[in-house]
Amino acid sequence: MPRNVWRVTAATALAATLLASAGCSDDGDGKKTKADGAKEAKPLEWGECPAPSPLEGGGQAPPKDWQCATLDVPLDYAKPEGETLPIALIRAKARDQKNRLGSLVFNFGGPGGSGITTLPGAAKEYEALRARYDLVSFDPRGVGRSAPVRCEDDKQLDAYYAEDSTPDTPEEEQGFVDNIRTYREACEKNSDELLPHVGTSNAARDLDRIRQALGDEKLNYFGISYGTELGGVYAHLFPKNVGRAVFDAVVDPTKTSEEGALGQAKGFQLALGNFAQDCVDRGDECKLQGSTAKEIEANIIKLQKDLAAKPIAGIGDRQLTEGQATNGIAQALYSKELWPLLEQGLDEAEGGQGQLLLALSDALNGRDQDGRYSNIGAANTAINCADSKDRYTLAQTKAKLPAFRAASPVFGDFLGWAMMSCTGWPVAGAWETPDVSAPGSAPILVIGNTGDPATPYEGARRMVERLGPGVGVELTYKGEGHGAYNSGDTCVQDAVNAYLIEGKTPAAGTVCTAKADPTGSPTAPPTGSPV
Repeated sequence: MPRNVWRVTAATALAATLLASAGCSDDGDGKKTKADGAKEAKPLEWGECPAPSPLEGGGQAPPKDWQCATLDVPLDYAKPEGETLPIALIRAKARDQKNRLGSLVFNFGGPGGSGITTLPGAAKEYEALRARYDLVSFDPRGVGRSAPVRCEDDKQLDAYYAEDSTPDTPEEEQGFVDNIRTYREACEKNSDELLPHVGTSNAARDLDRIRQALGDEKLNYFGISYGTELGGVYAHLFPKNVGRAVFDAVVDPTKTSEEGALGQAKGFQLALGNFAQDCVDRGDECKLQGSTAKEIEANIIKLQKDLAAKPIAGIGDRQLTEGQATNGIAQALYSKELWPLLEQGLDEAEGGQGQLLLALSDALNGRDQDGRYSNIGAANTAINCADSKDRYTLAQTKAKLPAFRAASPVFGDFLGWAMMSCTGWPVAGAWETPDVSAPGSAPILVIGNTGDPATPYEGARRMVERLGPGVGVELTYKGEGHGAYNSGDTCVQDAVNAYLIEGKTPAAGTVCTAKADPTGSPTAPPTGSPV
């Protein structure tokens, strides 16, 4: 994944894989049909939602008050009368139909996350918004039930994720390059026709078709993580169609794939340091060895080196490797709620038992307990490689590793080597950075979290700048985890709810701090004060 080896998906969605998820699907075939050539999307035919397919992540069917539909969109927007592909949608109607404001469309990130699986599982967090909005989400093209990208099968993916992802010798380097090539060839073999058409610009055009099919004059939108990039591209393409929009856990639109990966290295290192300091502050309650945060981090680095030399017992006949341990650590840093699992997993791994860290890694990779993978990894690679022009050689990647190691002794190697994910990809990338300038758009509320590991805080400020004057309105959340609204902070939620429901935009520069005052009221900092 060129921009994000760790998929920047809402923390709720990532954690749900470890717990329980709900959603809807058909058989997951995602067959293409001939287009009808219509310039406007037809109204949707809503019906009952079956349980999600393995490609969507599996789980139970959502409650009966949820409905599902499919919208056909052009495979290639340059050929609107050609083949189509299905976009799968889900909704829960507004509880107050008399005062309904329209639809609120969610994208929870990835790229590659299934919205029709995620939204029902996360719906309780958005209950205040459901009072006036139909809550709607979808599987973007190439994802889940919407003509899913397919690469390797489950057995092959087990081997793929167990391979050494931070090679140290020429032989290991060749194995790493071979692993990437084998994966790429599987994607090309199984999804060749689809790969040129899964980029973010096409997904943004699909969003406008969704708006039309929902019968909404404007798109009311809640984008999280990669969903902020998708929302920014939509605002650029259709600025006059933007209604009330929120971007949370913001992807920096000014960074190349290399800069984004380096930013993630710093972000995850910051979050790991915060986790370690929290452990130290709890004294004897902390299970990990070390009297300082640096000592805890040093023990984690030692664990990585030990696993590189000799994997330990994992789940069934699978062992915990260095790469999977690093992946599992990253998974747990997406949400502070997962910190206790990280502490337990590290403690057990230091004792030779890697089951919990491997389960955390599986969650991030979309693997269920039956060994079936969703297509989040395949879709993530395909979408990122369709977007990003960057292609790195082995020599270029090795030359950049020192900067990554300096940014993060724990995550630097892993993220540096991952820059080769698009090397040799059969589709040329569309851009170095996305254009999100949106003159004429309605205000967009942009939320940055100072402790976010996957989408560092600075990205929110840069998104505001790139959206243009009078469009982006920045709100800062001083907290931990990936995203702000789903943290449960009442200050953030009150500000977002007031904007989406009442149209009240918070003052630019508003700051919310974790464990806010009992009133939950947002506070704006004095002019010029740092945040």
